[in-house]
Amino acid sequence: MKIQDLTQAQLASYFDHTLLKPYATDDDFKKLCQEAKEIGAAMVAINSADVALCKELLKGANVHVGAAISFPLGQTTLEIKLAETAKAIADGADEIDYVINIAKAKMHNWAYIETEMKEITKLCHDHKVICKVIFENCYLTCEEIRKLAEIAKKVKPDFIKTSTGFGSGGAKVEDVRLMKEVVQDEVMVKAAGGIRDWETCRQMLEAGATRIGTSSALKILEDFSKAKMG
Repeated sequence: MKIQDLTQAQLASYFDHTLLKPYATDDDFKKLCQEAKEIGAAMVAINSADVALCKELLKGANVHVGAAISFPLGQTTLEIKLAETAKAIADGADEIDYVINIAKAKMHNWAYIETEMKEITKLCHDHKVICKVIFENCYLTCEEIRKLAEIAKKVKPDFIKTSTGFGSGGAKVEDVRLMKEVVQDEVMVKAAGGIRDWETCRQMLEAGATRIGTSSALKILEDFSKAKMG
């Protein structure tokens, strides 16, 4: 579908409606889930502690619950990441967004990265849960991003993702384009981090992203509606 032909409902279906603040309360999650239902978001993106609550709040709705794993640093062992993933799935997570071990990527320990990706992807897929791999591109070179994408093309998680939104930078159009260029149609690309308006969102979609992680979904939809009206 061409970007210019999108309806507001179709645009909303690209969104992972996000609330990852450490001080978010139950009332905040009730608001998040209600908004996600109203706009028709793909998913609510939350920390793993709040999966069971959001699963209950979204009962009967066509909105997934997504758990952020080893968030936002990625600096836990594979065993801990697997345990957190398994717990999130048991609590009702439909999707998992895990952060790679960024230090291992910087050391070019690609065997570790591949093993980590294989094991977490397998655990997710064994439970029919979507797996997204967060690279945190702000700390990586273009060649490191390319190598990670090549590993993902081999392992086949469902998505590779630009950023946590908690690093030194967020999604960049050129990074999305590079990731998509490598994985082609074998793996999808999620852009996240700093996407707060329709123009930025549009650029990410045009570069090849098929999911947008944002805490500004309502504002983007408002911007989109104004742009459509001309």
